[in-house]
Amino acid sequence: MQEAHRLINDLLVDSFNKIAAIEKEALKKGPLNDLTINELHAIEAIGTKGKTMTETAKKLNVTVGTLTTMVNHLVKKEYVTRVSDEEDRRIVKLVLTKKGRLAYKLHDHFHHDMIKNMLADVEESEYEVLLRALGALDRFINETYEKI
Repeated sequence: MQEAHRLINDLLVDSFNKIAAIEKEALKKGPLNDLTINELHAIEAIGTKGKTMTETAKKLNVTVGTLTTMVNHLVKKEYVTRVSDEEDRRIVKLVLTKKGRLAYKLHDHFHHDMIKNMLADVEESEYEVLLRALGALDRFINETYEKI
């Protein structure tokens, strides 16, 4: 049991670090080389349907002030635009531009490939156990994050 715990820990830590490195390297060498990893994650959080500043900040676990700085950069780089709500002009929605939708699509494709490869050697009958374990990990992370 102790060996399994160590192995799972090593796999999670190593995977997390390598995912971050892969994303960083892909940004540096790819068509999105003007984006930072945080900006790419903001694009992912805004999504294809758009979100308000508050919704996006909450999804990223950052303050609206921090997001404002990031969004200003994304607007300058033409990945995001601000659109006022037609019914309530005080509400501003963040919407991806064509360039932003391309960035979203490329990043989403990487995540899709990652999950597809992760599940390649897992039987469908084992999905429930995997989902339960990942759900428990997610709960632990969320509970711990809320305490900081």
